[in-house]
Amino acid sequence: MNTTRTTPRIAIIGAGPGGLICARILRQNGITATIYESDTSRTARDQGGSLDMHPGSGRHALQQAGLLDDFLARSRPEGQQMRLLGRDGRVLFDAIPPEADTAEGNPEIDRGQLRGLLLDSLDPTTVRWGHKLTRVEPRGDGTHRLHFSDALAADADDTADVTADADMTTDVDLVIGADGAWSRVRRALSDATPRYTGVTFVETGLDEADTRHPALAELTGNGTMMALDDNLGFVAQRNSGGHIRVYVGMRIDEDWQRHAGLDPADIKAVRAALLDRFGGWSPDLLGFITDADTGYTNRPLYALPVPHTWAPTPGLTLLGDAAHLMSPFSGMGANLAMLDGADLAQALVDHPTVDQAVTAYEKILLPRSIEAAEGAAEGIDGAFAPDSAEQTLAHMTGHH
Repeated sequence: MNTTRTTPRIAIIGAGPGGLICARILRQNGITATIYESDTSRTARDQGGSLDMHPGSGRHALQQAGLLDDFLARSRPEGQQMRLLGRDGRVLFDAIPPEADTAEGNPEIDRGQLRGLLLDSLDPTTVRWGHKLTRVEPRGDGTHRLHFSDALAADADDTADVTADADMTTDVDLVIGADGAWSRVRRALSDATPRYTGVTFVETGLDEADTRHPALAELTGNGTMMALDDNLGFVAQRNSGGHIRVYVGMRIDEDWQRHAGLDPADIKAVRAALLDRFGGWSPDLLGFITDADTGYTNRPLYALPVPHTWAPTPGLTLLGDAAHLMSPFSGMGANLAMLDGADLAQALVDHPTVDQAVTAYEKILLPRSIEAAEGAAEGIDGAFAPDSAEQTLAHMTGHH
């Protein structure tokens, strides 16, 4: 790449899979990028559930980054199993992946394990922890000044992972917004904000599931189990270490807990409210509520308007949820983020200027983002509908 400077100054905001893949592929091609992350360390918070990596997107990105073999060594091919149940606990659909399918299938990996794999592939100085972006300031020449707040309130035992800059501003030639659903970089490109999908997940979980909760573990299988009916549902997902992550889904008012007078920290009250909502469901399935080992975390699901586009702007672009936040019922969020990161990095390698690279990348990014987001919207509407079990079964069996 040739620019007015020998090497462009590239800032990636957010150390999620998309931003990390982008930095990795750039580094392989001799281009250095700095990642700014608001988390104070790599262990500052739970990274969430399990992901399946698709051959044409997430796995392709890992291959481009030279990390596919490392991923396959950590992944769980058996986690591809997909099971659908009715509210009475009957199994309506059960797809068990053949053992020979591991080379072309969608093996699962915990989000935290994937992030660790990507972080370990980078020079430790690549990520600046504890940098919360507050403002993107245009400088009038296509470059931008980034302003960060001092988010360096690290845990005492994690201070070694924190990098502190005396000056919490920096000037860059390209800002890559990989900063998720509530992206601050997006504000410099678009007025769009995420909207509530109408569906909320209440997250909980089962520890040592096979020994402590054998009946629920059997219902879940080795991968993901969904039980859906009449705007309600359970999603149980195998993670590593014997843990099953459970999402209790409801098409419900965004502020349902406040309107019901519930204290989210009152586990007994939340449990009682959920059981009331799922009245008439199989006692076997209700065990995902009553037998949980963790508390209940309320997670409203949001999505950006479709289509979400923006005018080409020198020195700025987006990837992942910052560009195309969608419901998890696409199964494409992390996969697309990683493909975005890989495609953007390759464009920066292949084109002589930053602006040409970003233009080429966005021509690929925007159409596929719209298609995936439309599919995700259809997916969540079908999964949380009056006839959700029938719609989902038809989708799974190809009879829609």
